[in-house]
Amino acid sequence: MLESLQERLARVTKTLRGEGHLTEYHIDTALREIRIALLEADVNVDVVSGFTARVRERAVGREVLTSVTPAQMVTKIVHDELVNLLGGTVSDLEFKGRPATIMLVGLQGSGKTTTAAKLASWVKAKKGLFPLLVPADTSRPAAREQLLILGKQAGIPTIDTRDMDDPEEIAKKALREASIKGYQVLLFDTAGRLHVDDELMDELGRLKEILKPKHILFVADSMTGQDAVRSARSFHELIEITGVILTKLDGDARGGAALSVREVVGRPIVFAGVGEQIDALEQFHPDRMAGRILGHGDMVTLVEKAQDVIDENKARRLEAKLRKNKFDLEDLRDQLSSLRKMGPLQQVMDLVPGMSSMMPDGGVGEGQERQLRRMSACIDSMTPRERRHPQLLNGSRKKRIAKGSGTSVEEINRLLRQFGQMRKLMKRMGKADTRSLKRQFGMR
Repeated sequence: MLESLQERLARVTKTLRGEGHLTEYHIDTALREIRIALLEADVNVDVVSGFTARVRERAVGREVLTSVTPAQMVTKIVHDELVNLLGGTVSDLEFKGRPATIMLVGLQGSGKTTTAAKLASWVKAKKGLFPLLVPADTSRPAAREQLLILGKQAGIPTIDTRDMDDPEEIAKKALREASIKGYQVLLFDTAGRLHVDDELMDELGRLKEILKPKHILFVADSMTGQDAVRSARSFHELIEITGVILTKLDGDARGGAALSVREVVGRPIVFAGVGEQIDALEQFHPDRMAGRILGHGDMVTLVEKAQDVIDENKARRLEAKLRKNKFDLEDLRDQLSSLRKMGPLQQVMDLVPGMSSMMPDGGVGEGQERQLRRMSACIDSMTPRERRHPQLLNGSRKKRIAKGSGTSVEEINRLLRQFGQMRKLMKRMGKADTRSLKRQFGMR
């Protein structure tokens, strides 16, 4: 997202090298590039004007500290203003009341129904609460069937409303069931339309009166740019939304919706959808998003993703094996599995600081993803003994593995060469650590 802004900022910093302070000329040059990049990213024109004015006000005449360069100072100011533009702080949901009711609203095609299941899964996993999903989109064929399937996949109780045509009756039934069975959170998936109309808003207004929701979250497709922002503003003016969920931020979104909606609507971005899986919903952190936009990565999110998929006991065993140089293909298979659980490879790489500048044009594509899958297939086709002792792999064994994994002997050989290089590198790193410890403690 916003790759052009990263590129333009990189060019701007080159012009500021060697300068002792920030002059109006340097700032105007930098802001011209930033303004173009933001407009190309489909950011609201008024938002762009306000953003660049604030950056200019902070930067002009600013003395540069001896510990930083003018380029670094400009980047710091832009980063701080991006954080403010995106909301400043994390907006957490409150779950007061029994049940705490959340209405999801939005236009058709924004991913509202899928987001309802994702949010229910997040509430259960991250907050330890017991949610109830309520399919109440009576206008879109199969919407309720879809939510029932998603709820079952996520292990979330879901009311079957397929024999009901009145959303208001569905709301009353949901409140009764939540009260009787003790559900703590009620997630209500409302109907959408292709565009904002009086009929939709009247229906949502009546549901709001019945449900008295703690939160009304507008689900917006970030791929639609300013259309999403305009729709969010219309919904807010008519039913007063409390927050925004942006979907498809993992796609080719230019970023205009993310950078505009907080300023235009006056409501925070609460969550971001970053994939199709049921767990691909992230709480929105303005500081982390600003870092990603500027190509600084996001190590905090990377660590959180790793903690979710890596077993602590397995990690300790792996560390011990690495120290003894006993890393084998069984361990490599576990690491590849953990990496794939963290999400698409491009998303993981984007979280590593500085990695975006090292990626090939177009980033990590399907080719690299396919290569990882084929490597995993090769290892899966080996016996446990072969994974622990790769030296056993002779010609006939390689042919059997290639046939079982749908690959070729050449790919098996390439995997073994890469694995051998990894082991050599780990062995050198282990020796370096040992020498460092000996020097530190005066040992020989």
